[in-house]
Amino acid sequence: MSSWQLLSWILFAFILLRFYPRELLPRLLQISGYQHLVFASAVALTLLWSVRAGIAPGLELFFLGVTTLVLCHGWRIAIWISCLPLLLLMLFGVIDWPDGGAFALTTFVLPGLFSYAVFVWSYHYLSRHLFVYIFVAGFISAALTICVKILLTSLWFYTQFDYGWHTIYQNYTQLALLIWFGEALLNGMAITLMVVYRPQWLRTFYDNEYLSPDR
Repeated sequence: MSSWQLLSWILFAFILLRFYPRELLPRLLQISGYQHLVFASAVALTLLWSVRAGIAPGLELFFLGVTTLVLCHGWRIAIWISCLPLLLLMLFGVIDWPDGGAFALTTFVLPGLFSYAVFVWSYHYLSRHLFVYIFVAGFISAALTICVKILLTSLWFYTQFDYGWHTIYQNYTQLALLIWFGEALLNGMAITLMVVYRPQWLRTFYDNEYLSPDR
């Protein structure tokens, strides 16, 4: 394990402990059905992150689903839920153990924080309308989030000297132009379905504000 990999694990562990959501355990114990939502979220992420495609080894593309996870649970709970898919992928050998910390930071910790920041910005500075929530906090946020993830991963591989920047850009970074719409569509559809059929699953969706006729 290199010093950079060790540092990524230390930083990831610090973030987990520093931002531990104290409400997570009470919600799991007290709210009926919340355990199923958390487990289903973890399973969905595991499946999404397992299906990969790429040109160069290590530089694989896959859908994130992080925007939907953050809108459902909030950023702090979302990063804890994401730990289960990370652990499973490491156990099955999809992700090497030394790279686990970097994967966490570049795949769901920092992209998830970015996605939540987009939601907070839209909540405070845009009209609280159903279309704004779905299109901005869901669709656009997901498109930008996966671009952030690809950029962070590109920088990580560049600092590790696994590939030159030309190789990374040609075989990975510019592929963001291909995957952003799929990621945006996937999250936008998921958010739309939950707004219509399961609004109680979305912790960031408030009926009295986004569905108010006065807005």
